[in-house]
Amino acid sequence: MKAHDRRHFIKALGVGVTIPQINTAKQLGLDQILPIDFEGLQDDNSESFWNLVQSQFVFAPQLKYFNNASLGGSPLSVQKTTSSARNTLDGFPSKYMWGGWDEEKETVREKVADLFSVSAEEIALIHNTTEGMNLIARSFNLSRGDEIILADHEHTSGRVCWEVFQEAKGIKIVRPQLPILPQAEEDIVALYREAITPQTKIISMCHIVNTNGMILPVKAISEMAHQHGILVAVDGAQSAGMVDIDLHDLGCDFYTASAHKWLFAPKGIGILYASSAKQDLLQPLIVCRGYLDKSIRRLENYNTRNLPELLGLGAAVDFINQIGIDKIAKRSYELKAYFRNQIEQYPSLKLKTPSPDQLSSAIQVVEVIDKDVKEAKEYLFDKYHIDSRPMTTFNLNALRLSFAVYITKTNIDELVQALVDCSKH
Repeated sequence: MKAHDRRHFIKALGVGVTIPQINTAKQLGLDQILPIDFEGLQDDNSESFWNLVQSQFVFAPQLKYFNNASLGGSPLSVQKTTSSARNTLDGFPSKYMWGGWDEEKETVREKVADLFSVSAEEIALIHNTTEGMNLIARSFNLSRGDEIILADHEHTSGRVCWEVFQEAKGIKIVRPQLPILPQAEEDIVALYREAITPQTKIISMCHIVNTNGMILPVKAISEMAHQHGILVAVDGAQSAGMVDIDLHDLGCDFYTASAHKWLFAPKGIGILYASSAKQDLLQPLIVCRGYLDKSIRRLENYNTRNLPELLGLGAAVDFINQIGIDKIAKRSYELKAYFRNQIEQYPSLKLKTPSPDQLSSAIQVVEVIDKDVKEAKEYLFDKYHIDSRPMTTFNLNALRLSFAVYITKTNIDELVQALVDCSKH
């Protein structure tokens, strides 16, 4: 950012301090972090705004982090909240582990519920998507001959639980094959429609697949499934925090997500949504004192747990709300378009993520033609310090790239030039 623009931007913020360029947390010191005030800038879509957002994330020196779909970083405000809570807990362990933060925990639940436009009584605060999918998959007492639809692009954590808890009992798992580059939502809905039989009891599906960033039409599939009395469970690991989600409007019965990706929360905290109408169908993975609780809290009753990280989730939702989830979603599509428009100019680079905005957002996958994806990943990291995820399944041979809120257009310019360079070597 130019010095003049930066001074003007900070003045508009009314923060009253200069925001330094941050390379490591030690340079700034977590105790020196001031809350960033985005108020009054919600209509500002300049790169200056997004540079300020970027300044709140600390990565290793020189690292260009395009791997948010694997694991996100937490902004400084979340780090500070979590660190402070951990110190408080260690200062008086028994008080804050068992009761001292009861009101704060409920405030976090309410913040999460508001973000997803549901009731706080429909949100459990768990560890991650894997736990949520396991809880869902183990809850049902299905009969031999019953069927579960589980498309071929499901994440391992969303597949194995159904195989272990249901298929092992003789339940049939139906695996429709999704197209890599569908042109319309109906291309995907039709596959699920064809897979449904009178024996289908559950559809378990990703909201956004981790393989190539394809968005699946959960709302349309949920509407179709409910017409047949079929339950819908959604793995939202790659969508929570990236796009604006109203879970009631989405229509699924269950939705679970890790908060340490696009929500930028501490590691090891997640959410589980269970609609009020279907909540009683779920059973806890762990039982202890308080197991008679009839509320959704019975699904998160671990006795001792990672409460500083849970409180950090509340700070992460605050950070999302400061920017605005609608603004984040708009930025996701803006960066997607900016990236794709450049990539399409180079025959040596091939996009392997669907183009329509209904079918993809801030995860894009690109192949460097005639180069093994693992070699391409190493080349980008060794020469340009760019971290990405090599995707080899489904013959993708492509790099998965994540455009989180801390990614700027300048970062994408650098990324594209690195990809072009990689294609020449």
